[in-house]
Amino acid sequence: MKGRKSLELNVNEDVDKYQLRRLSSISQIAAGIAHEVKNPLTSVRGFLQLLSEKYPDKHFEIAELELDNALSIITNFLSVTKPNLDHESPQEVHVAAEIESTLNLFLDRMYRVTVEKHFSDTEISVYGRKNQIKRAFFNLLKNAFESIPGQGSIRLTHRVQGNEVLVAISDTGVGMDDEMMSLLGTPFLTTKDDGTGMGLPQVYSTIYQHGGRIAVDSKKGQGTTFTVFIPINRQEGGNLNVINLEYEPNQSLFDFMERNEPIFRQRLLSERPELSRVIQEIKDVSGIDLVNNAVTLVNLTLTKRPHELMTFAKKEGELWAKHSLQISLKLEWLQTISRVTWDFLFNYFRLKQEEQSLEDFFQLERNVNMALDSFLNNFAIRYNEFKDEVLRNQREMMEDLSVPIIPLTKTVSILPLIGTIDTFRANTIQDKVFRKIEDLQIETLIVDLSGVSFLDTAVLSHLFRLFDGIDVMGCHTIVTGIRSEIASSLLRMGISLPRTVTKKGNLQQAINLINFSE
Repeated sequence: MKGRKSLELNVNEDVDKYQLRRLSSISQIAAGIAHEVKNPLTSVRGFLQLLSEKYPDKHFEIAELELDNALSIITNFLSVTKPNLDHESPQEVHVAAEIESTLNLFLDRMYRVTVEKHFSDTEISVYGRKNQIKRAFFNLLKNAFESIPGQGSIRLTHRVQGNEVLVAISDTGVGMDDEMMSLLGTPFLTTKDDGTGMGLPQVYSTIYQHGGRIAVDSKKGQGTTFTVFIPINRQEGGNLNVINLEYEPNQSLFDFMERNEPIFRQRLLSERPELSRVIQEIKDVSGIDLVNNAVTLVNLTLTKRPHELMTFAKKEGELWAKHSLQISLKLEWLQTISRVTWDFLFNYFRLKQEEQSLEDFFQLERNVNMALDSFLNNFAIRYNEFKDEVLRNQREMMEDLSVPIIPLTKTVSILPLIGTIDTFRANTIQDKVFRKIEDLQIETLIVDLSGVSFLDTAVLSHLFRLFDGIDVMGCHTIVTGIRSEIASSLLRMGISLPRTVTKKGNLQQAINLINFSE
């Protein structure tokens, strides 16, 4: 394609030797960083924490934050060069399903970016480390969204091509020039102010580890397409995760989980590494600690405390609704909790080395899944209830604003009506006016119609009934500001205002009348 730079990286026998040397160099550098930089920085951070406790100062907090950023970069670097560090077992991965799941993390950006999906052959799976593959596509999608400064679109394609699964991610973003294209995959290379430059290296490293290849097509100002090819290697087994956990003879399941709680927390985060930043943001902004709450949920589940579980679920639902957190994220997180919990249950019975009857297993499975279902059900109920309460309160506030009854004296009030009055608003006006007359003991109500743009026959009949009702309640109505088009409509329809209603040309005349009579 003329004027458009294209790049393809392979890991087959004809792979670009330069790219392999680059990856090899990264691994060697990372090993040095792990020993020469990470450990001393961790020690320095510990001493800073001790100093900040003894001598509180904001500069210590800034130093700790910068050290955390440095340690985070190093950790990301190591995860790119040695992706097996999280000991994730290979398993069957349905790439299309994982991409759909990952898209839920970008719902807040879809108001400006249209996502087009062209998926086929979605039943075909690959064999590999699911979280690493999912993290790679998360980084590609994140880059695609962030490359679009305003309105735009992203096109996703999934299909089988030969013995490979092909996934293409095309955006209408800013694109790349030839120089940037030649440096793709270089660690710490980024065009973002807050970027670490480790996203694309992780993508390349993961795809290489799975025997795949990546093609990139881009043009400055016209967008970019990343095409990923992953071999279809079907293998059996490997779905059960053997974890190195502590166990004592005759230890109860609850004690086992409590003793291995730090590892449980780590596994939660490593199971969904792309959520780690979101989890931290939620904690910083709303104070909700998802990891702590996950531990609480599992404890309540395993100790069979249904009422406490329901109460906890409702509290969670209200918190999520109050802070407008995406419920799709909660569903993703609950799936993660379930997967990690079952990994720990498997390892508990593996270490226990006792014959587990089929009946006992199914009873445990039933109890755990029913508890998680109960949590989700009560969470959703309270989440929706709270949202409904907020909407109801907002609606009531809007209704009050649409019927602004303003006291003029102790017994006289003004109701200025503005805009279009439909049947629904007319009913709202009627209810609010009757209530205010009773509450404020209004004797005279001035209804100003100068701001009303249109009144149809149905609305007029509502207003006339309103005036009759005001009269029944012992309150006198003064109507002002009837515009010429409304007066013409009244004449054409042969309708006149009730005799109990006083008519004045404008609001000032009505106020003068009130002052005169008082």
